[in-house]
Amino acid sequence: MGALTKGRYLSMMGLLLLVYCTVSVISKGGAGDAQPDALPSVQGTLPHFIQEPEDAYIVKSNPIKLRCRAAPALQIFFKCNGEWVHQNEHFSQEYKDLNTGLKVREVMINVSRQQVEDFHGPEDYWCLCVAWSHLGTSKSRKATVRIAYLRKNFEQDPQGKEVPINGMIVLHCRPPEGVPVAEVEWLKNEELLSSLTDDNIDTRADHNLIINEARLSDSGNYTCLASNIVAKRRSATATVIVFVNGGWSLWTEWSPCNVPCGRGVQKRSRTCTNPAPLNGGAFCEGMSVQKITCNALCPIDGGWDEWSEWTVCSSQCEKQRSRGCNSPAPRHRGKMCEGNSEATENCTDGLCTQNRKLLHDVKPQSMDGSNDVALYSGLGAGIIAVAILVVAVMLYRKNHSEYGVDVIDSSALTGGFQSFNFKTTRQGNPLLLNSSMQPDLTVGRTYSTPLCFQDSADKELFDPLPDIKVKVQSSFMVSLGVAERAEFHAKAPAETFPRDLSRDYCSSVDRRKKGLLTLNGPLSASKEQLRTTGVFGHPGGRLMVPNTGVSLLVPHGAVAENMSWEMYMVINQGEASVQTLEGCEILLGPEVMYGPPGLDLFCPVAMTIAHCAEVDAENWNIQLKRRTQDSKWEEVMSVEDESTSCYCLMDSTSCHLLLDQPGSYALVGEPLTQAAVKRLKLAVFGSMEAGSTSYSLRVYCVDDTPHAFQGVVAAEKIRGGQLLEEPKMLPFRANTFSLQVSIQDVPQFLWSIKPFTTCQEFSFPQVWCSNQQPLHCAFSLERYSPATAQLSCKISVRQVKGHEQILQVYTAVAETEKESVPFFMQTDCTITSQTGPKAFKIPLSIRQRICATFDTANAKGKDWQLLAQKLHLDRNLGYFAKQRSPSAVILSLWEARHQDTADLDSLASALEEIGKIHSKSSPKEQDEQESDFNHIQAGSLCGTGKLTSHKTEDSDPEYTG
Repeated sequence: MGALTKGRYLSMMGLLLLVYCTVSVISKGGAGDAQPDALPSVQGTLPHFIQEPEDAYIVKSNPIKLRCRAAPALQIFFKCNGEWVHQNEHFSQEYKDLNTGLKVREVMINVSRQQVEDFHGPEDYWCLCVAWSHLGTSKSRKATVRIAYLRKNFEQDPQGKEVPINGMIVLHCRPPEGVPVAEVEWLKNEELLSSLTDDNIDTRADHNLIINEARLSDSGNYTCLASNIVAKRRSATATVIVFVNGGWSLWTEWSPCNVPCGRGVQKRSRTCTNPAPLNGGAFCEGMSVQKITCNALCPIDGGWDEWSEWTVCSSQCEKQRSRGCNSPAPRHRGKMCEGNSEATENCTDGLCTQNRKLLHDVKPQSMDGSNDVALYSGLGAGIIAVAILVVAVMLYRKNHSEYGVDVIDSSALTGGFQSFNFKTTRQGNPLLLNSSMQPDLTVGRTYSTPLCFQDSADKELFDPLPDIKVKVQSSFMVSLGVAERAEFHAKAPAETFPRDLSRDYCSSVDRRKKGLLTLNGPLSASKEQLRTTGVFGHPGGRLMVPNTGVSLLVPHGAVAENMSWEMYMVINQGEASVQTLEGCEILLGPEVMYGPPGLDLFCPVAMTIAHCAEVDAENWNIQLKRRTQDSKWEEVMSVEDESTSCYCLMDSTSCHLLLDQPGSYALVGEPLTQAAVKRLKLAVFGSMEAGSTSYSLRVYCVDDTPHAFQGVVAAEKIRGGQLLEEPKMLPFRANTFSLQVSIQDVPQFLWSIKPFTTCQEFSFPQVWCSNQQPLHCAFSLERYSPATAQLSCKISVRQVKGHEQILQVYTAVAETEKESVPFFMQTDCTITSQTGPKAFKIPLSIRQRICATFDTANAKGKDWQLLAQKLHLDRNLGYFAKQRSPSAVILSLWEARHQDTADLDSLASALEEIGKIHSKSSPKEQDEQESDFNHIQAGSLCGTGKLTSHKTEDSDPEYTG
C-alpha cells in the first residue's frame, strides 16, 4: 500500500512538471510572436560553451574565481566534486552577442582555500559547468583547483668544484617540491645566466647547468634560483674555479761558460709561463734550469819574437830592425804584445848632413817647435774649460735661486726650494726660527733648528695672488700639509714668505693635541689610571706596573731604619699630557707619576719608562719634563745635557731615570731632522660579526711601547678579537709622508670587499702625534658562501717614501671557533711589588763591599768613577759626585738597567778588569782587592739566587699582585 501511494505521488509530480513546461513553451512562443526580433530560431542546437572553467591555484588565502559562458543557455550551474553548488553562490549575468544575436549567459563562483582543504577525495578538487536550454544540457571540462606552495629546501643543491680549463662543468640542481612545479634559473655572481646568448652554456637539461668547455671567465659563484607563483627560493652558492695547470716555456739558449778559463758551467732555463698556473693550478713538473760542464779556452797573451838584425844604413842615415808578436801569437782573446814592432836608430852618430845642415841641428829644432805647439794648445784648452765651468755654475745658481739668494738660504727661508741643510747644535738651538723672526733674503745663513716651529696662525702657506708663481718642492717643513710638488702664488718679495717652515705641520699638531683632528678609526682609550702601590722600609724594593715597561726601584737604605713609606706609581692615560705640550713636541712614552708628595728618602729612586724613539742625538732633541702644580710642563733636563738634579740614561727601548723629587714625569721628543724615527708596533686582529657572513679585520698602529700596546689588547679582549699575526715593528720617519694601510691577495671568488676600501691612509700628523694613543682602521670582508671557513690575505703597512711591513693573515673564520688568547697575554706578569733583598740582582753583602771599596778615594784611580766607566755609565759624573754613596747610586742604575736579565757576569767582569788595571799596587792591596773581586765573581757564576751573601732578617720578599 505504501508503494502504491508513493507511485501515485511521483506520477502526479511528473504530470505537473509536464504541464508547467508546456505552459512555459507556449508563453515564450507567444512572446516570440509579439517580439520577432528577440532571438532567432536555433532549432536543434544545444548550449555551446564560449568560456570553460580553467585550472586554478590558490595562493596563500586568496580565493579563486571560476567562470563559464554559454549560448544559448537558459541556466548555468556549477557542479563541484559531484555536488551542485548552491544557487546563492553563483554570480550570473546575461547579455546579447552582437555578432550572432544569441543570448549569452555568464556565471562565476568563488572557491576558497578552506573549501579545497576540507575536500578529501581520490582526486584533486574539481568543478564543471552545466548549461540548460530548451533542447537539453551541456557539460564543460573539469577544472581542478589546487593550493599553491613551494618548499624551502632544495632537493639537491649545486656543489662547488674545481675544473681544468676546457673541461666540462656540470652543476646539478633539483628545486624544492611545489605546486605548480617551480621553474629554474641560474645566477652567476648574482647576474642572470642565459643560454640564449652563449652557445657554450646549456640550462635546459633537467634543471642542470652544463658548460661544455670551461673558460677562465666561467669562474665564479653560481646559484640555482627556483620560483613559482608563490615564492622564489635560492640554493646554496656553488663556487666554480677554473684552473690552469702550468706549462713550460721553450728552453733559452745556453749561456756562455761562466769562467773565462778552464772548466766551468753553462746553463739554460725555462719558465712555467706557457701557460702560467692560475687559480691553484699545478705548477710545472721538472727542472727549470739545466746545467752542463764546459771547457773555456784560456786566453794566451802574445809574446815578442827576437829582434831581427839591423838593416844597412840608409841614405837618410838610419838603420832599422823589427820583431813579430808570435812567441806565442795571441789566441783566445789574449792580449796583443805591448811595445813597438819596429825600431830606428841613427847610424852615423849625427855626422850625416841633410840640406847642408847637420842632422843633430835639424831634428832638435823641429822637436822644439812641436813642443811649443803642444804647450800653447794645452793652455788654451784649459782656459776654455775653466770659462765653460764658470758659465755653467752661474747658470745653475741663477736657475736655482730666482730671488738672488744662495741655494741653502732660499731653502731655509722658503722651506722647499731646495733640501734643507740641518746643522744642529746642542746648546738650546740659538738660531731657532720662530714667528717673530723676519727672514733676511739678502744674507746667506745656515740655520741650526729643530724641525718644528710654533705658529698660531691657521692659514695658507702663501697668500695667494696671481702675480708670481713659486714652485715649491716637497720638504720636511712644507709638505706636512702640501702635496709633493705643489704650486703656490706669492705676492712679492721677502715679507710674503712664511716666517717659519712648519706652519702647516705645527697647526696640524696643535689641532691634534686639542682634539680637533679626527683619527681614522679612533680607538677609545680608557681614562682609568693604572696604579700600583707597595709599602717599603729600609731594605727597599721594586714597584712595577705589569706589561707596561714601567717600574720604580727603591734602593736599599733609601728609607730610614724603623720607618716605612706607602709608595705608589700611576700611569696617566688621559689626554691632559698631550694638550699641554709645546710646539711640535710629542710623547715618547707614558706619563708616570710616583709619590707620595712628601716622600723623604736618603738616595734617589730609579724609574724605568719604555719609549718608542730611535735614539740619535743628531736627529732628536729629547727632554725629561715634570708636571707643575698648575698642570703645565717644565723642563727638568735634556738627555744629552748634564745635570746635577737628576740623571737620565737612554737605552734603545727604555729610559732609566734617577729622581729625588716625587711628581709626574714624561719623556718628550722634538725631531731635528727628517731622519728622526719613532717605532710603531703593528698588529692585526679579526673577529666574525655575529649573525652575519661579514668578517672584520682591524689593523692597529701604535707607538712601540708595552703600555700603548696593552690598550689595544684590552680593547680587543672586550671585542672578542683574535690576534692573527705576531705584532711587527715599523720605523716611522719624520719625513712628513703619510702612512698607508692596504689589504692584498684576498681570494676574489670566496670573499668580497667594498670598492675603494682596500687602501686606507693616516696623515703624517695623525701618526707622528699619536702620543701613545692607538690608531686603527678596519676592513670588512663578506664571504659569498657560509661554507667558506678560511681567510688568507696580506696587510701592507707602509710609509710613503719610507719603510714597509707585511702582516700575513691566515685564519679560520668559523663562528663556533673558540676565542684564542693572544700569545702576549699568556705570559703576562702579575707581580706589582717586591720588597726585600730578592727584589735586587746584587746581594746586599756584595753591594755593601763594592760601595765600601769604590766610595773611598784612591790615588791610583780605582774609585767609583772607574766603576761607572766600566759599567758604561760614565756620562754626567757630576750627578754621582754629589751623592752620599756614588757607588750605591751607580749600582741602583745598573739594577734598573738589567732588571729583565740576571746578567751578573757582566758586573763581575767589570770588577775583574778594574782589579787588573793597576798591577803595580802593593801586594797587600792586591790581596784585598782580589779577595773582594773573587768573592763577587764566585757568586755571579752561581746565578742570581745563589750569590755568596749573608742572609738578613728581611731576606724573604713580599709579593703583591
